[in-house]
Amino acid sequence: MRASRLLFILTTLQARGHATARALADEYGVSLRTIYRDVDALSAAGIPIYSERGNLGGYRLLDGYRTRLNGMSALEAEALFLGGLSGQAAELGLGAACASARDKLLAALPAEIREGAGRMRLRFHLDVPGWFDASERPACLPRLAEAVWGERPIRIRYRSWKAEKERVLDPLGIVLKGGAWYLVARAGTDVRTYRVSRILELTLLDGRVDHVDDFDLPAYWAENARRFAQEQHPERASVRLSPWGVKMMEAFLPPFAVAHATIGEAAEDGWRTVVLPVGPVHHAAYELLRFGAHADVLAPEALRIQVARIVSLLAKTYTTNLHTPADDADAVLAAEAAWEHACAP
Repeated sequence: MRASRLLFILTTLQARGHATARALADEYGVSLRTIYRDVDALSAAGIPIYSERGNLGGYRLLDGYRTRLNGMSALEAEALFLGGLSGQAAELGLGAACASARDKLLAALPAEIREGAGRMRLRFHLDVPGWFDASERPACLPRLAEAVWGERPIRIRYRSWKAEKERVLDPLGIVLKGGAWYLVARAGTDVRTYRVSRILELTLLDGRVDHVDDFDLPAYWAENARRFAQEQHPERASVRLSPWGVKMMEAFLPPFAVAHATIGEAAEDGWRTVVLPVGPVHHAAYELLRFGAHADVLAPEALRIQVARIVSLLAKTYTTNLHTPADDADAVLAAEAAWEHACAP
């Protein structure tokens, strides 16, 4: 256990440059006193480790010191290949480099570990887009990646929902979300998100982007995604759903709405009252109409009126000059029943 901990401290400092005793203790799940003893042991063994005081202080290795310790376990090697995004790396223009690095790593591993790591590639496949969606492949993505890696400012012509605009940006990172690529960039003093597929022209500019290392991309994206989900679901609706409708919630509603929905007890007829977050009335109406006759909107009244208006227009469209014999009506009901059975989770 101690040998593993010493190796963890050494490789962490080598990878990150510095780390506090508290951060090392929390990450490994030991006490501060244990970390202090381990650091003393490393220093006694001739490892050039030293400490710095202050807000940005912590433990560091002497500049230029590198260890050749590479005791990678079989599970660590398999996990490394499990996280490989070869297809997405190719879209960024890094396909050849990714394949070369993977082959070099496999060749460097011991035979007993190499077999497990190679098998992981054959047993795990990552398919990013959702069902019936296609992954976006923007033509400018490799050049955009070049700007991000090189920390170079860019000029883009961008098509927003309202108009085409030109912007000079400091690129901070690239995010792949549900098969769509997004650019996170600083526009003046604001950090904003741009969908890469809407970039019509991209030009790399001279100069260098400042303060890139101070930006935490995962933290920004997590907060941005949370805020976006809330902004897209500002209202709450009360809806009665049939037993089949309740089963189909995950298929018909966004994950955010399902996660924050409150499902009441079943009534005598099996229907349940569900309270859930929804978007603006006109969007929510079309979303809830996916349930067909298995949903009855109770509130708010504006949403109920909008659903009724759409249903009325649909009825007018499909009943004009249409005479459905009784046997055809039975066929329609049978088809609907078969579809419900096929779609049931």
